[in-house]
Amino acid sequence: MALLFYFLLILFELIFVFFFALFSFSLLWSSLKGSPYVPTSKKELDKIFSPRLLKKNSRFLELGCGDGRINFYVNRKYHCQSKGVDINPLLIFYDRIKVQFLKLKKVDFIIENIFNADVSQADVIYLFLMPKLLKKLAIKLKKETKKGCLVISHGFAVQGMEKKLIKKLARKPFPTYY
Repeated sequence: MALLFYFLLILFELIFVFFFALFSFSLLWSSLKGSPYVPTSKKELDKIFSPRLLKKNSRFLELGCGDGRINFYVNRKYHCQSKGVDINPLLIFYDRIKVQFLKLKKVDFIIENIFNADVSQADVIYLFLMPKLLKKLAIKLKKETKKGCLVISHGFAVQGMEKKLIKKLARKPFPTYY
């Protein structure tokens, strides 16, 4: 009996180590591809978004969505269509399970490089990415977004889009640019 207990304990530890390594690798993968996984608190979200920005049935797109918390937030609070794009398959897998568990409608997550994502139908695009990545993304946003699309960049200004800046929410540690 004691031998079975130790076997199960070792098996549990091996499974834990495997999943911890997998999770760590997925976070490293995200960082190497351009931006680390940094979640935004709900308190911050209440300050960033408002009913003026998101209306019912607006099409919201987050590039680099991580654990999907912003997509879930805007879907629940503003009843808008929400789509998250991230290159990290583990986080997208988690997001999709959460969608099923919460039985949410109009929320979708896809594993894709943000430079390949279709941004043409979005009413609001949210970004929390590193400056180097934002600078490259500015070209795509200028070329492919529809007229009237609002781009919200949390953390860093989008180089190359300074002339389109409508508002800056000065907050520490990260300001938000609209």
